Amino acid sequence: MSIERLEAIIDQHGRWSDLKVYTDRIEAHAESDFSHALENAKALLETICKEICASKGVDMGAAASIQALMKRAFKEIGYPPSDLVTQVSTSLGTIGQKMGELRNQISPTSHGKTLDDLKKRNDLIDDLTREFLIDTTVSVASLMIRTFEGASPRTKPKDVLLYTDCEDFNELLDETNEPFQIGINSYPASEAFYGVDRTSYESEYRKFLEGDDE
Repeated sequence: MSIERLEAIIDQHGRWSDLKVYTDRIEAHAESDFSHALENAKALLETICKEICASKGVDMGAAASIQALMKRAFKEIGYPPSDLVTQVSTSLGTIGQKMGELRNQISPTSHGKTLDDLKKRNDLIDDLTREFLIDTTVSVASLMIRTFEGASPRTKPKDVLLYTDCEDFNELLDETNEPFQIGINSYPASEAFYGVDRTSYESEYRKFLEGDDE
């Protein structure tokens, strides 16, 4: 079982340490009561998705499906809806939903069972299927955590243009424009321009640089 791979990633990023509750249960019950392992695998993915969304200021609510959670979580970590990974993640969300249905089928507490059914419940899932379900959980969980934590960022951070890096441009703006007045306070035109409309400031700065190159 590959659960150790996920645990190693959790150890690298302390904020996820509480996920060990799930990984410990998955590992402990994978053989003896796979329905319990499935329940915790699904809860693991839901928790990761909700934490990612919450950290981005997105409230998914208590009743959101795992498909909706995974689709939104992948969006929040930088995968656009058209991205192959997002499309695959949505499909994996369906697998997660099926995990819940499968758990209900084999759970010893689901609607009660005959003693014979209780004995055979784990035989309904063969070893390869168990391995596939757990490995899928580990792969998706690992990808989301590592991407969220910046191990493999999808979007290259944009270089921040600092006001202090544009001294010549700022001097030109201040020489050709009146200071910006707010009440009794006065600010250089360049500083006000930079603070109020950074996008336009950067655009004009690029034009200024191009003019110097000519």
